Amino acid sequence: MGASKVDIYSNEINEIAVVAKVFSHPARVAILQYISKQEACICNDIVEEIGLAQATISQHLKVINDAGLLRGTFEGKSLCYCLNIDRFQQLQELFNTFFNKTKLNCC
Repeated sequence: MGASKVDIYSNEINEIAVVAKVFSHPARVAILQYISKQEACICNDIVEEIGLAQATISQHLKVINDAGLLRGTFEGKSLCYCLNIDRFQQLQELFNTFFNKTKLNCC
C-alpha cells in the first residue's frame, strides 16, 4: 500500500482536502442539512431521519467531526452535537480565498 504523502502539501491544501471529503458523499451532506434544520443540538438518534444504519451514520459523523464541523459531546453512546458555526465560517473564508487565488492567474 502506498503512502498518501500528505506531508508534501501545505496545511491549507490538506485542510481543503479533509473538508472536501465531507462533501464528497451525499449522506454526509444530508446529515449536515438535517442537523442545520434543528433548533437545538441533537441528542438522539438520527437514523430514522437519514434512512441509513446506525453504524453507517456513525462512520459519516466521524468524518464530519474529524473536519471540525460538529461540536458537542461524543462520549460512548452519549452523543449530543450540533454544527460548529465558527468552523463553517473559517472554511467559507478558506474556500473563498482558495477560489479567488486560483482563478486570479488563470487565462
